[in-house]
Amino acid sequence: AMHYTSDISTAFSSVTHICRDVNYGWLIRNMHANGASFFFICIYMHIARGLYYG
Repeated sequence: AMHYTSDISTAFSSVTHICRDVNYGWLIRNMHANGASFFFICIYMHIARGLYYG
């Protein structure tokens, strides 16, 4: 929450700051993006399974 910015004009500069200035910020960003994608794939598979078998 330390790097959170609710203003849209400074949100992208906050992401750039995290990637450049925070230790392993690039890794945090990549893990977050891949984890979110995996989460939504799991949600879609769960819904599809329910529609197919239900």
